[in-house]
Amino acid sequence: MADVPDARPARPDPPVPEHPADGPAPLPDQPDPAARPSGPAHPSGSAHPSGPADPSGSADPGGSARPSGSADPGGSARPSGSGRPDRPGSPTGPVLLPDRPGPPAAVPWLPTGGPSGGRTAAPAAGRARLRDAVATPPGRLRLLGAVLAALLVAFGAVTALEVTGRSSAAGDVVGRSQPLSADAAHLYRSLADADTVAAGGFLAGAQEPADLRERYDTDVATAARLLVKAAADAGAGGAGGPSGSADEIAALNEQLPVYTGLVERARAANRQGLPLGGAYLRYANAHMTTGLLPAAQRLYAAETARLAEDERRARAWPVPSLAVGALALAALAVAQRRDYRRTHRVLNPGLLAAAAATAVALVWLAGAHTLARAGLDDARVHGLDSLKVLNEARIGSLKARANENLTLVARGAVLTDDGRSDKYETEHGAAMAGLDRALARARGLADDEAGRAAVAEAARWTAQWRERHAAARRTNDEGDHDGALALVVGGGPSTGAAFDRVDAALRTAVDHEQGEFTRAATRGRTALAGLPAGAAALAAVGAVAAVAGVNRRLAEYR
Repeated sequence: MADVPDARPARPDPPVPEHPADGPAPLPDQPDPAARPSGPAHPSGSAHPSGPADPSGSADPGGSARPSGSADPGGSARPSGSGRPDRPGSPTGPVLLPDRPGPPAAVPWLPTGGPSGGRTAAPAAGRARLRDAVATPPGRLRLLGAVLAALLVAFGAVTALEVTGRSSAAGDVVGRSQPLSADAAHLYRSLADADTVAAGGFLAGAQEPADLRERYDTDVATAARLLVKAAADAGAGGAGGPSGSADEIAALNEQLPVYTGLVERARAANRQGLPLGGAYLRYANAHMTTGLLPAAQRLYAAETARLAEDERRARAWPVPSLAVGALALAALAVAQRRDYRRTHRVLNPGLLAAAAATAVALVWLAGAHTLARAGLDDARVHGLDSLKVLNEARIGSLKARANENLTLVARGAVLTDDGRSDKYETEHGAAMAGLDRALARARGLADDEAGRAAVAEAARWTAQWRERHAAARRTNDEGDHDGALALVVGGGPSTGAAFDRVDAALRTAVDHEQGEFTRAATRGRTALAGLPAGAAALAAVGAVAAVAGVNRRLAEYR
């Protein structure tokens, strides 16, 4: 049966775009490599294989119009009028346009497991989970319980840490800083007393009294022992460290043997009756006053500064602990009010127990620090300040006594810088004036009868000393050197006897104020005892009670 031509009019092929929509357009003056060979233009305007359009107008599966011609065994029409015969082995179906090359399709970005992707995705996922968790009332209750427990644990930890530091500082004030400061003052007094006794023994004559020689040896041995103790403390991280008090200790260790050697030379010359002994003794005194005593003074200042720093740390208010505790107590109050507004229950036992434990810890913290500060303030005002003034008084009395002895040793040979007066007599007067000022301040700082009585005794004998010194000075100015010597170092009513009474009264006052300081500082340290462990335990109890109170509400949702 012959094929019946399709009488329907041919439908034009859809226009072929000149370039893909998702790719770049070819340059205008470059031929398209996918364009077909010559042939009449398709009515739609796109290039088409040569030959007339199939009158049937049916489209091939690719969407192009089927050309006229006989059908091949595969069912596709062979194009006609193409200008070249079919070659053996060539395809018999229609020639389809190849797809025009274009850029690869974009691949959507997906986060990988690399560092940046993990950092970006993890917080977002965590926030999403948190939002989901607090979206329901049970989730919000769990979050509230976690916040309350965290605040209470933080309160206990911060309180334990701060109170431990302040308790340690208060312990250092009592057991380390103040004793080291007292040792530095004792070192200064031992050196000054050794210099005073050396001059007194020299004035006693060729045969130095045994008691004066023993006192001198004791002073030197005490100074050496205190230097060893101070060096051990500086090596263990004491005040000033290696570059602070350690330098002063090294200078003292180096210069003390030089001083004792000069004193021994003066004694040897004095026993032989040589005038050179007086020169050696003046040289030893200059070595003491310009080298040893200033270094001891700097060491005392360094130890006193460390004592003041330890006292400041012990007296400081624990502001972070109080702030965290107040915040935890406020959060518990808010949680209790929230529970009341939602359930109309007046009290939640767990939250109430947590609030009670927190309040007890806060009151204990504030009260203990108030008592500690009161004790340390009392120790500073009525103990430490008095000790400083009394040490100044003792040092002034020792300087005055040493210069008084050297006045007779030098016999006016050493003058002041202006050459108008005796150097040692001028320094004696300055030291006595400093002693009077220190005694007046100590009298005002004494807070009990025992302290005031000791200071009054020292002041009374200071007045006696001044009167006896004036008599000895008049005797010496009259040319009676031996008579002046008897008034200074004799066994009767001499200036030496008055000095001994002044020194004994000042030593009594120092011992009394030292006891007052130790008792007051110990009260301050005791006030903090047990607070670190107690505050931590109360905070832990509060955290457990808060979680239990929240869990009781959570049980109602099950």
